[in-house]
Amino acid sequence: QLLYDSPKARQEVDHHWQASGGPHIVRILDVYENMHHGKRCLLIIMECMEGGELFSRIQERGDQAFTEREAAEIMRDIGTAIQFLHSHNIAHRDVKPENLLYTSKEKDAVLKLTDFGFAKETTQNALQTPCYTPYYVAPEVLGPEKYDKSCDMWSLGVIMYILLCGFPPFYSNTGQAISPGMKRRIRLGQYGFPNPEWSEVSEDAKQLIRLLLKTDPTERLTITQFMNHPWINQSMVVPQTPLHTARVLQEDKDHWDEVKEEMTSALATMRVDYDQVKIKDLKTSNNRLLNKRRKKQAGSSSASQGCNNQ
Repeated sequence: QLLYDSPKARQEVDHHWQASGGPHIVRILDVYENMHHGKRCLLIIMECMEGGELFSRIQERGDQAFTEREAAEIMRDIGTAIQFLHSHNIAHRDVKPENLLYTSKEKDAVLKLTDFGFAKETTQNALQTPCYTPYYVAPEVLGPEKYDKSCDMWSLGVIMYILLCGFPPFYSNTGQAISPGMKRRIRLGQYGFPNPEWSEVSEDAKQLIRLLLKTDPTERLTITQFMNHPWINQSMVVPQTPLHTARVLQEDKDHWDEVKEEMTSALATMRVDYDQVKIKDLKTSNNRLLNKRRKKQAGSSSASQGCNNQ
């Protein structure tokens, strides 16, 4: 990785260097100062992560089922990385699947967290700079409140939700990376567990998501509580229920590529005032992603019935 030399770049390298060697965190092997196009730069040599991104690996499963137990094991690994960071008073602030990479293509590859561009020490100034990626941004980042390690816990909730169904709990109806409607849904904690994708998912998993997606940061689980939750610390007994995740990710592959591009480019500074926060159940009738799949499923069903009637 090449970064033009600046206080922010050196801070990123410093935070990653502190975390390097921690469990499920990409290791920095060396750092060099150099010149690039006449500008001072930092060249960061990291371990090679040949296995690709988390989403891509699940997309490529094909007919091989992705199970709830596998999702629990993945969340345990991500949680282990966050636990290490939080124990060293570092908030990552940009935990998302694109920053979760596998060491190799092998079945026993290790999942690791990378990209410390928005990380901050939580023992110094309160985290008030809203740098984030829209789909994984905590509600307090969109408002004037101070925020801390609980941002990462919110992101864990969103990642866990996607792992269990293949689509995010919050979405934009307009095609924008983060629309006013999407911001409102994040702030009010509006999401649901629609069928059929969620019909077979365990109540333990849904309960854990609810505890992670609390809009009030003080009510959200800490990383210690997360790691002690039965769905995480007893992941070997989580049911091996086949999920819809791989199919949904594959069907929406083009869309997800666009979403990833939007999330990469749409890092912005944004604050929204609001009077009160409350949780509401979300009717999924306006969810563009769900409606697209429902129409496709309905079309396939109608075609099948037509063939049967002939």
